[in-house]
Amino acid sequence: MNDKAKKKLEGEGSYSATRRYNAGVAEHVRSGNVERLGKKAAKALDGAEGAELEKAEKLAKRGPRSVGLDRPAGKVAARR
Repeated sequence: MNDKAKKKLEGEGSYSATRRYNAGVAEHVRSGNVERLGKKAAKALDGAEGAELEKAEKLAKRGPRSVGLDRPAGKVAARR
């Protein structure tokens, strides 16, 4: 396999996706909306949807298995 073909191969750690993500984050920060969006998020946490957001945060911290994202929908895990 030549060097050009090797550069196109990407596994789980996709370099091109990482570059696109980092560029998007940098653009978002440069846009100046970060502080405004932070205040909006704080207001949401203090508001009516705060409890639901807290619950979602706790589930997210537990990982994909806590919400059934570790296998395709409709599939039942095989017993061992």
